[in-house]
Amino acid sequence: MNPPIFLVGPRGCGKTTVGLELARLCQSRFVDTDHWLQENAGQTIADIVENEGWESFRARETATLEAVTAPSTVIATGGGIILAPYNRQFMRDKGVVIYLCAPVSTLVGRLEAFPEEGQRPALTAKPLSEEVSDVLAERDALYREAAHHVVDASASPEKVAIQIITALRLACAS
Repeated sequence: MNPPIFLVGPRGCGKTTVGLELARLCQSRFVDTDHWLQENAGQTIADIVENEGWESFRARETATLEAVTAPSTVIATGGGIILAPYNRQFMRDKGVVIYLCAPVSTLVGRLEAFPEEGQRPALTAKPLSEEVSDVLAERDALYREAAHHVVDASASPEKVAIQIITALRLACAS
């Protein structure tokens, strides 16, 4: 049994897309914590935040992380899951954490090309490029702290998945 693989990074880095490809290549199960949480809550993240606040959402996010963690599973996490020290430590202890790192311009381009209406509320009232830049500046060190491996996520999902497999094989060989 392989340990779970947690994909972390900001919105637009490709956690879900790369995760699906990685799970396909590794013949593993795939879970997206945001999708799982919304399905089980019966409401969108935006609705949860609006009705219950960010603190309640973050508590649900942690419970979701614990619930979906299983061997041979690729887990795409929400961008802010690393804000809680407990979540960072949990992922490091239970599996392998991969930080999908990409430049702000790549993240903004993807978010503009594939807007996920209602999936996540804006974190600030700033223009998208400014918000992405600020959030990344705030969270980059936390993503790196949580990660066992940092992978360049600016390539195609297939290439990023291959980079992850290569990193994991190299880690196993050493």
